[in-house]
Amino acid sequence: MPSRSRPDKTVGAGQRGVQGAAVPINPSLKALSYLGGYPPALVQQVQGLIDAGKLGEVLRQRYPEVHDVRTDKALYDHVMERKARYLRGADPISKVAYDSKLQVIQHALGTHTRVSRVQGGQLKAKREIRVASLFREAPPEFLEMIVVHELAHLKEREHDKAFYNLCTHMAPHYHQWEFDCRLWLTARSLGRWAQASAPE
Repeated sequence: MPSRSRPDKTVGAGQRGVQGAAVPINPSLKALSYLGGYPPALVQQVQGLIDAGKLGEVLRQRYPEVHDVRTDKALYDHVMERKARYLRGADPISKVAYDSKLQVIQHALGTHTRVSRVQGGQLKAKREIRVASLFREAPPEFLEMIVVHELAHLKEREHDKAFYNLCTHMAPHYHQWEFDCRLWLTARSLGRWAQASAPE
């Protein structure tokens, strides 16, 4: 999902390695599988935070809020507001919903589908957007990143330069949010997020 631009040397980076160099991650390390495709040095920094028990704490300090877009109707309204603002002429969206069947470990943070139907002798396309249910309780920035990503597919099918330019037009911090969202998923899979979020 992130663009293949120059890598940053800090954990705050939201870019992948130069020429898309993949990180050699042991498939058995489920938690780190969310970071496939990022520079090895960056993954090592994340591993250091995990080893020190600080990954959840760092994320909680950076993203202390939880959004209130909890229902399918609220998600639909949220998506349509952004579509009206940035993609007014794009294909209509017929459905927006949270989906408990999406498996984020397979990198399906959200999905978009195109449904073509014949209406009045004309072929019309409608789109559906589904977001993994666990994002009901995510920081607002991570939900926004997913919504922007799926909306961008209304105009751009491929994950190319035009696609990511559209993502960053709608959300200037898109790349940072996507990387940090993968850190959040990593922390959740390790049981570190709930522990970090508990009242002290």
